[in-house]
Amino acid sequence: MLLGKEEYVEQAFFFRSFTERLQDGYSTQEILYGMKHELLNSTNLPLAVGVLLTEVKHSGKMNLAMSRMSHYFTPFQTFIMQQAEKEEGRFDFRLALKILEREAEYRAATPTPQGIFFYQFETLSRNRLGFDYGLEAISNDPIFDERWRHWINVVLRRQIGFVDIAKLVYVRSAFYELQDGEDPNLILFGEREGRIAFASQGRDPLFFFSALTRHIGYPEVVRQKRHEELENPEIVELRRKLELLEDKIQLLQEELKGGINLERFYVKK
Repeated sequence: MLLGKEEYVEQAFFFRSFTERLQDGYSTQEILYGMKHELLNSTNLPLAVGVLLTEVKHSGKMNLAMSRMSHYFTPFQTFIMQQAEKEEGRFDFRLALKILEREAEYRAATPTPQGIFFYQFETLSRNRLGFDYGLEAISNDPIFDERWRHWINVVLRRQIGFVDIAKLVYVRSAFYELQDGEDPNLILFGEREGRIAFASQGRDPLFFFSALTRHIGYPEVVRQKRHEELENPEIVELRRKLELLEDKIQLLQEELKGGINLERFYVKK
């Protein structure tokens, strides 16, 4: 289901703070424990973070808990976290948090099905996350109705890679002239999206997405910095495994000591 604005404001704060505290050297468990008590109690996010913390203690992965809270986290959010928590570590965990942060910021403003679709689809494309499970996750977002789900699951999944994405958008836009007998309910995109799609046919799809961001104001997909793109994938994988190992070691140490040391979460006055 769609959440209220407050929830998405807190989600954006949560993902942003998570990234910052990782950079400061805090473990995942420390971050989740601290955020659980810091987030606004009038939202459901503190409860959700509590479930995430329990799962991290048990398995070391948040996506398993997110999948059980499908009423709160969207399938796409869960998919992004699942890709980031894979053992091979090809998709950077911190980049995933930034992607989720920006999407939450957009949802807290004035989101549209078109804007959510382009943001999520471009995220799959730029990061090579795969269209099979990725499109399935997108289609199950509560912002989409049955028309959207049918187009994503049936039309797009069958034709992506064979037909230009700009053309697929153009023929489902208000800019496209419907032929005799065509159902007007098939229109999913507005005239502006259609006009940009028509002009972008045959070009790199990333140019198409960039034009949509410039002219319509859809959220820009977070990109890896250049030095991160050039980094050896084996180093990225090793770093991610070390982060997971550090979390597990800290959990064992805390269990041996009899519990979590709460003093490090106190605010010094």
